[in-house]
Amino acid sequence: MDSTVVKDLIDRLIDLSFAEDIGDGDHTTLSCIPADAMGKSKLLIKEEGILAGIEIAKEVFGRFDPTMKVEVFINDGAHVKPGDVAMVVEGKIQSLLQTERLMLNIMQRMSGIATMTNKYVKKLEGTKTHVLDTRKTTPGMRILEKMAVNIGGGVNHRIGLFDMILLKDNHVDFAGGIDKAILRAKEYCKAKGKDLKIEIEVRNFDELQQVLDLGGVDRIMLDNFSTENTKKAVDIIGGRYETESSGGITYDTLRDYAECGVDFISVGALTHSVKGLDMSFKAC
Repeated sequence: MDSTVVKDLIDRLIDLSFAEDIGDGDHTTLSCIPADAMGKSKLLIKEEGILAGIEIAKEVFGRFDPTMKVEVFINDGAHVKPGDVAMVVEGKIQSLLQTERLMLNIMQRMSGIATMTNKYVKKLEGTKTHVLDTRKTTPGMRILEKMAVNIGGGVNHRIGLFDMILLKDNHVDFAGGIDKAILRAKEYCKAKGKDLKIEIEVRNFDELQQVLDLGGVDRIMLDNFSTENTKKAVDIIGGRYETESSGGITYDTLRDYAECGVDFISVGALTHSVKGLDMSFKAC
């Protein structure tokens, strides 16, 4: 995705987040902290994991109060442990208090995703398989969550519905079958001047053979195939197309699927079922 579009989405997310949190004013802070009072706060790590969100945190501080000074000690992607201090922020105490929760919400969420992703990536070491995220993300936070997947060592499947064609079971059924879905997708790309990769989901060997007979795709998703059938399907495809396993794959079964020879495994749990990494923002 274009970097200016990414920045615009992040800026809009930050603006919306401040609007919902602060409203017409942080009356707690405004009532007891003088406007000219200055101070420092540190980001204290309280749980082992992979740090993610430092660069977005800097955007949060700078967007709210450009006079805030951020000193970073640990960068995105680093392994952290309890007691580590990731950064120290200096500025108006009112600004420190009003940005604290948004910064923590973002960093805890992103670090949790990066930590989970890294766990899956390590499980795949020694294989050719990459772990993919999905569109099962928190509304409005997709860009940040997919950034976190990258920081954790994973690969983004697609950002949204606009940057790849993925013909899933419903598309195939509504289109009237495998052939019609693929042909219409190719015709659409030609008519619209779109250079988009086409992936198609198959549910059984009959659908797989239909795809192989027609061609015209870049990747085949093997949906809810057993490991035995996945290995058989990969052998049948024979490297002609990229392969992806999806559907019901857990951390415990991840490597079994990778050893079948698939190129990718998509895991919705990277973003939809993640616990935030514990950290706090304390005066220092």
